[in-house]
Amino acid sequence: MAKLQLIATAAFGLESIVARELKELGYFDQVVENGKVTFVADELGICRSNIWLRSSDRVLLKIGSFKAMTFEELFQETKKLPWEEWLPEDANFPVQGKSIKSKLFSVSDCQAIVKKAIVERLKEKYGRSWFEETGPRYQIEVALLNNEATLTIDTSGLGLHKRGYRKLAGQAPLKETLAAAMVQLSHWHKERALLDPFCGTGTILIEAALIALNRAPGLRRSFDAEKWPCIPKEFWQEAFQEALDLQGHSKDLHIYGSDIDPKALSLARTHAQEAGVSDLIHFQRLPVAEVRSRFNYGHIITNPPYGERLGQKEEIEQLYLELGETFNRLENWSLHVITNQQYPERLMGRRWDKSRKLYNGRLECHYYQFFGPRPPRETSRT
Repeated sequence: MAKLQLIATAAFGLESIVARELKELGYFDQVVENGKVTFVADELGICRSNIWLRSSDRVLLKIGSFKAMTFEELFQETKKLPWEEWLPEDANFPVQGKSIKSKLFSVSDCQAIVKKAIVERLKEKYGRSWFEETGPRYQIEVALLNNEATLTIDTSGLGLHKRGYRKLAGQAPLKETLAAAMVQLSHWHKERALLDPFCGTGTILIEAALIALNRAPGLRRSFDAEKWPCIPKEFWQEAFQEALDLQGHSKDLHIYGSDIDPKALSLARTHAQEAGVSDLIHFQRLPVAEVRSRFNYGHIITNPPYGERLGQKEEIEQLYLELGETFNRLENWSLHVITNQQYPERLMGRRWDKSRKLYNGRLECHYYQFFGPRPPRETSRT
């Protein structure tokens, strides 16, 4: 199998998590940059990375990169690339683009030139003058950064946050990819209790359950590259079978979610059912001030309401005060909270141990972590 350059895109701040996930899959030849991790794999790696990556937005196949200061350079260099190795005669290949700090700043012009160059290349290779584009989808992107053009084909199709279990969204939903990253950054282990007192539609808890079961997030969806004739169907079958073989079936998990919104809780139960983890997560209607736990050690991982989301600063601050009081009652627990509040310690009554800038959609946030003590080995499950 050929060695390919693939790009796992990521929200800013999550690149190291995506790199770790790739290493766990056995892909160690990688370069980590802002918003992406470039790695070396084969055609089977396209299948496995799409099925297994939890925190990446999508997997791109890199066709080539080059300097492009003029439209003529962009056209000629694009035409030199071996597009026929991937695009069949009936390929549907729309082109999208972006340009940052580059002389070629007109994205629409760049898209049109790349499209024309690929068509001219395929005309020569296939001996045709017209392409109907009625076949599989090959979403092409031309990305210009500091006058360097990178051309890729999207292997994923829908973003990888589309797991297939969230049919309906609640208010200000948290992306599944970000929720999975939050769980991994917390170092929560399935032997410990987990609680989300602002669980909303349940995304954090569902992602945690999938991680605990080692259940691949892409098992319940399809990908654009599944329809590509250049990737044997046997590779996809092998990758899906591997994921099925490696998933666990543990019932001994302690995952709890609470919220005051009955509609959100109803959606959370529906999503958990769709994800196949409804028997592993316990939901209840409860304000954060009334949250208690029988476990001496555990983790709170949560996404409280934001000021921009509700527009009521006093109510938001009261929620954080109550969250702080709940956390203080659970004295041996750890707290991990994503928020746009800049100084949560004044409301939480405690200085955070670690902070990481993340983006919830386009909203700049911080992931604050307050670490509790490690449990004694003999009481790690109490």
